[in-house]
Amino acid sequence: MNQRPGNQLFDAYFTARDMRDVFCDQGRVQAMLDFEAALARAEARVGLIPPTAVAPIEAACRAEHYDFIALGEAIATAGNSAIPLVKALGKQIAKNDAEAERFVHLGATSQDVMDTGLVLQLRRALTLIESDLAQLGETLATQALRYVATPLAGRTWLQHATPVTLGMKIAGWLGAVTRSRQRLQALKPRLLVLQFGGASGTLAALGEQAMPIAEALAAELQLSLPEQPWHTQRDRLVEFAAVLGLIAGSLGKFGRDISLLMQTEAAEVFEPSAPGKGGSSTMPHKRNPVGAAVLIGAATRVPGLLSTLFSAMPQEHERSLGLWHAEWETLPEICCLVSGALQQALSLADGLEVDADRMARNLDLTQGLVLAEAVSIVLAQRVGRDTAHHLLEQCCKRAVAEQRHLRAVLGDEPQVTAELSAVELDRLLDPAHYLGQAHTWVERAVAEHSALTA
Repeated sequence: MNQRPGNQLFDAYFTARDMRDVFCDQGRVQAMLDFEAALARAEARVGLIPPTAVAPIEAACRAEHYDFIALGEAIATAGNSAIPLVKALGKQIAKNDAEAERFVHLGATSQDVMDTGLVLQLRRALTLIESDLAQLGETLATQALRYVATPLAGRTWLQHATPVTLGMKIAGWLGAVTRSRQRLQALKPRLLVLQFGGASGTLAALGEQAMPIAEALAAELQLSLPEQPWHTQRDRLVEFAAVLGLIAGSLGKFGRDISLLMQTEAAEVFEPSAPGKGGSSTMPHKRNPVGAAVLIGAATRVPGLLSTLFSAMPQEHERSLGLWHAEWETLPEICCLVSGALQQALSLADGLEVDADRMARNLDLTQGLVLAEAVSIVLAQRVGRDTAHHLLEQCCKRAVAEQRHLRAVLGDEPQVTAELSAVELDRLLDPAHYLGQAHTWVERAVAEHSALTA
C-alpha cells in the first residue's frame, strides 16, 4: 500500500494518534468503502440486486487494496474523492466477479459516499472525544476536591483580588468540561445520520424501492435516517464543529490559567515534570508550560477553521461548488486539534504540581490588602457603609505608604479597634476565613459531573 507522505513533525504534539488514524488517508477511504459495502447489503436485502453480488463487493471494500497516491492524483481532475474511488472499486470487483461489478454504487451519488463516510469517521471521533472528556472530568473532579480548601489569590484584571481556592478554580474548568459533554450528547441525534439522496436528492433512480433501501442502509450503518437528504444543508456538521470550538476554547482557558500560575512571579501551580519536558535550547533553568501551549494554540487556531465552516454554509441549490470542498480538510483538522489539546489536558490535570506554601506567601504580597473588603463589610455593620469604606481606604493608603501590614495599621487605628477586637481582626485578615461559597461551588460542580457520568 502506498501512503501519501505528510507533515508529521508536529503531529505528536498537536494531535492524538487515535484521532489522526480516524482522518488519515486509510481512515477516509475505508469509511467511504464501508458505505459502498453497506449499500450493497441494503439493496440486496430489498431485492434490487442479487444476493450473490454482495460478497464480491464487500471483499473489494478494503482500503488496503487501493493506491492512495493514485487516488489523490485522480481527485485533482475528478473534483472529489468518491469518483475515482468508485471507479477503482469497480475494477477491483471486476477482477473476481464481473457480474457483481454492475451493481456497485447503484442509485448513490458521490456526495452520499463522502458525507456518510465522513459521518462514520465523526462517530469514531466523537467516541474518542467523549472518552477523553469523561476522563478529564473525573480527574478534575478529584483535583477540585483535593484542593477545595487551599487558598490562593483571586485575580481580576491580572491583579490580586480577594482569596479563592484552587479547588474552586479547578471546579471552573470542570464545569466547562461537563457542559461540553452535555452538548455532545444533545447533538448526536442530529449528527449521526445517513446521507443518501442520489443525484439531486430525490433518489429517483431507485423508484419505489428508494425508501426501503434508505431505511435498510441506515440500519446497516447504525445511523439514523433523517427527514431528507442534507447535501447543501450543513448545519449538522457545523453544529458539531461549533461544540468542538467551545471545547477548544474551554481547554484554552485551562491552559492559560496554568501558564499564568507557572510564571516565575507566581510559581503556584505547575505542569507535571518529566525528563526533557519544557526545557530551553539555551537556558538550563527554564521549565516552560509546553502542554498549556498546545491548549492555547488549539484555542487560537480552531476559531479560524470554524469560521471557514460557517462561511461555507450558504451552499448553492442541490450541490455546492467550492463551499462543500472547503469543508473536506477543515472539520477533520478541528477534530485533530481538539484531540491533541485533550491529550495534553489529561496529562496536565492528572499531574498538577501545587505549591500551597507559595500560594500563602503570594496571598500576603500585598500585606493584607486583599482582605480589606472582609474588614470593611464587618465594620460597615457597626459604623455604616460609607464611613467604613472611607476608613478602610485611608488605612490601605497608609499601609502602602508606610510599607506596613494592614493588620498593624488597623490595630493602630482607634476608630477600628473601638469596634473590632484583636481576635476579630486576626480572623478577618486570615484568607482561610474569607472563602465564601468556594466549597459549595466545588461540591456542585463535582455533583453535576457525577450525575452525567452515572
